[in-house]
Amino acid sequence: MTSMRNKSVPTEKELAVNNAGKSPVKPYLFWCGIILLLLPGLVHAYLLMPFPGSQNLNAITVSYYLEKKVTLLRVFGGLLIVWYAISNFNHNSLRGRIIKASVLALGLGSFYFTDFEFQAERMFQEPQTIKFANFINNKVPQSAVIIGVMNNGVAKAYPLNYLGYHHKIQDNVGNQPVLVTYCTMCRSGRVYSPIINGARQNFRLVGARHYNAIVEDETTKTWWYQANGKAAVGQLKGRQLQEIPYEQSTLAAWISKHPASLILQPDHHYINDYNELKNYDRIQAVDKDSTLKNKNSLMRKSWVLGLVINGQAKAYDWRKLLKKRVVNDNFNKTSLLLTLEKDSLTYHSFNTSVNGKVLHFNLDKSGQLTDLETASLWDWDGLSTSGALKGSRLSKVQSYQEYWHSWKYFHPNTLFWDGL
Repeated sequence: MTSMRNKSVPTEKELAVNNAGKSPVKPYLFWCGIILLLLPGLVHAYLLMPFPGSQNLNAITVSYYLEKKVTLLRVFGGLLIVWYAISNFNHNSLRGRIIKASVLALGLGSFYFTDFEFQAERMFQEPQTIKFANFINNKVPQSAVIIGVMNNGVAKAYPLNYLGYHHKIQDNVGNQPVLVTYCTMCRSGRVYSPIINGARQNFRLVGARHYNAIVEDETTKTWWYQANGKAAVGQLKGRQLQEIPYEQSTLAAWISKHPASLILQPDHHYINDYNELKNYDRIQAVDKDSTLKNKNSLMRKSWVLGLVINGQAKAYDWRKLLKKRVVNDNFNKTSLLLTLEKDSLTYHSFNTSVNGKVLHFNLDKSGQLTDLETASLWDWDGLSTSGALKGSRLSKVQSYQEYWHSWKYFHPNTLFWDGL
């Protein structure tokens, strides 16, 4: 009786030795298989989603090649597990079988998170129906902020809260293919031509790096940053997507200039997702932070108005710009006018050189733009409507409303205007 009580449960190795003529147990095969089956997918999901610390790593190249090899690594890991199960699983003790079966079950369950729950193209799906309406049949509030694109006499408006969920709309404006994009983590809207090497590309959302959306073209599988249109890794690394001019404004301001504009309507499949971005287009993070006493503090998510002229970038503090509403500036040998309409959301940037003469602007008592040199009146589209310069037009300068952390990262040598 005593000897029986003192007998310990045989280990896997002892079981293997006792099973004469049978293959020895190789548990490392199982654990190597588990690692190959699970770890690449978990690391891939971590690097391409905004988990704590993941977006600060310079790991886009690792992410790229890991995604291309993750299936192969999983297959190899699965084969190791199958090999182990066929040749050695019966040699395990009951406890060993339960542990391995449980680990495998938990691991297979992790696929739900890595391949579904945290896969960008599943989390932020393409619209199932892309439907536009004219102003009469439109269902989008006039106060909504939109990305507006004009080409060949055709104007289209894309509301930010729809774009913010989908991240991209692949469309045509005036027979011109467009890739209309928006990243809510950077507050960056961009419109690009999807034509690469003469062929129109279909793009998929890959994930995010440095809090900016990454998209991949269908043919070359190159990864492109949304914020600057540059190919970060892949066959076309170093190339640049062609940018298409756009405006960001309220729908009401856009319609006042383009009354025949078509307006993207909500896809009813994603109404709840759109609602999660309610007020995203008008309330700053600093305004939501009740613990922050100085609302003028420059924070990661402070809004700035950014532009690039002749390769040099400059950012303007949005709150200071909002107070002034009109800023005359000279930047990199270019005279500029930055101005906000009365709705405090619609902004414009113009080159103020007209016929070789630099103009300076202000708002008159009625809130209309007027130049100080000739007292001519100008509309919000840069056209002089009366005065000595009637019929003249200011040329537009592309500018972007963006979070400070994003603008600074993608334009590390940017200058900054703080209202002084």
